[in-house]
Formats: sequence, C-alpha cells, structure tokens
Amino acid sequence: IITSSEAVYKRNTELIAKAVETTFLKKHIPGIHLEGPFISPEDGFRGVHHKEWVHKPDAEYLQRIIDWSGNFIRFITIASEVQGADTLCRYAASKGIVVSLGHQNSRKDDLARLAAAGAKCITHMGNGIPQMIHRYENTLWPAMLNRDLTGLVITDGFHLSKELLEIMYRLKGVDKLIATSDISPVGGLAPGTYQLLGVESVLEESGKLHCPQTNSLAGSSFPMIRCANFLLSCDFISLQDVEKMIYYNPLKMLNIPVDKTNWQALVTLEGKKYICK
Repeated sequence: IITSSEAVYKRNTELIAKAVETTFLKKHIPGIHLEGPFISPEDGFRGVHHKEWVHKPDAEYLQRIIDWSGNFIRFITIASEVQGADTLCRYAASKGIVVSLGHQNSRKDDLARLAAAGAKCITHMGNGIPQMIHRYENTLWPAMLNRDLTGLVITDGFHLSKELLEIMYRLKGVDKLIATSDISPVGGLAPGTYQLLGVESVLEESGKLHCPQTNSLAGSSFPMIRCANFLLSCDFISLQDVEKMIYYNPLKMLNIPVDKTNWQALVTLEGKKYICK
C-alpha cells in the first residue's frame, strides 16, 4: 500500500488482512508492505506518491495502521534522512516489521545511521529519485556501496538498465539483492491511458508505464514472471542467482522458512523453457 490518507489505510489494511485470512491467499501473501507514508516530501524523491499524505515519522500513527491490519504489516519503506526516522525504524523493528529505506534524499551517513537502527533494505534501489541528480553528491552511490543494506531492484527492463543492474550485481553481490516487480493496478491491462493515483498514466505497447505529467514511471505493468525473464536475458547472471533474487532472498529477509514445494515457476528465455524448483 503506497502513501495514502488515514481513511484509506484503515479501510484497505482491514480488507487485505480479512481477505488473506479467509481465502486461499493466505499461503501467497505473507504480509502488507507499507510504502509510505513516512517518505521524502520532495518532488522527484517522492515519485508519484501524493505529497498531501506524506507524514513525518510517527510511531503512534504507525501503530494505528498496525492495529487496523491486525498485526499484518510485515514490511515498511521510510526515508532515512527525515528527522525521527531512526526512532521510527527502531519501533517498527521491535514490532517484527522489516524496515527498508526508499523514496529518500539520503546520504551515506543517513543510510549508516538507519542500518544501525535496524533497517535491512533499500526499496527501489536506483529509482525513487529525480531524473536529474548530482553526479557525485547523490543517494545512489552510497546505496550501492552500503554492505549492510539489501537492495530491492525492479527488474522489468524500464526501471533499471542492464548495465546498471550489472553494476549493482557486482557491487552488492547476489545475496544482497532482491528482485521486485512493483506491479501497479493496471498490470495486465491493454495498452492505453489510465487514471492512476489520481493522475493520467500511459501504458505503452512495450509494457512501459509512465506519467507524462511528472515525467516519471508510475510503477510497473509486469508481474514477477516477466521480471524473472528480463533478469535471465542478462548475460551476467545465472538461473541459480535469479532464483535467489526472486525467491530465496525475499523469504530469508522476511524470516519465512523455505518450502521448495511452493517454488515452481515457468520462465522462458529465447524460446527455451526453464523449470525453477
């Protein structure tokens, strides 16, 4: 759930928790990821998140959301440079929530301070930043160099180039990378123009989803299977490492025991079929 109003958080966390508990979804959805509202309010770093709903770090507010969800919040993304982020991080971690850093205008010291406070990941590493950044003083280089934080990367082919992915792969190492889809509500729909998050977004034939108004991507239209295929099309990564990035590493991060019987995805590359077990 991205940055939303308090009313939406209350409604949707309750709905998701109830749906998961009472349906077949329980084995597929281990918890809710709160992507916000404790992120940077700055344009570019905020992405397509609504500025009016961005909230300063507030443990009491987070606890209300946790209560509405029935303790189903498993993962949260916050900005590391915002005042009070380290206190909120410690509080979330004490509740068993994995804390990730993202949609932030951070520097090396911010990341180190939050890692010491219990943060584990970087959300959308390489994204969640403006189109134009300072060549040296930016949040990207420290994120890639930090050895304590696992990088979550969107591997749909639009958010990150193959060259940048390879740099991240070589700097971080496969054990410190998790592939995510960042799939949006229009994923799977036909190409066209849609109202997404209150703004006009365009889904291209290629699958690229973007917002012309803000000149930014608006999430992804690809499910994980296509993200896995893109990774497999990169000549620097093996099938075994793809398995780690899309299955084993996320489970490890969430402290979920690996059940190999649940892992059977069909992925294709250049006409060949691979069964990942």
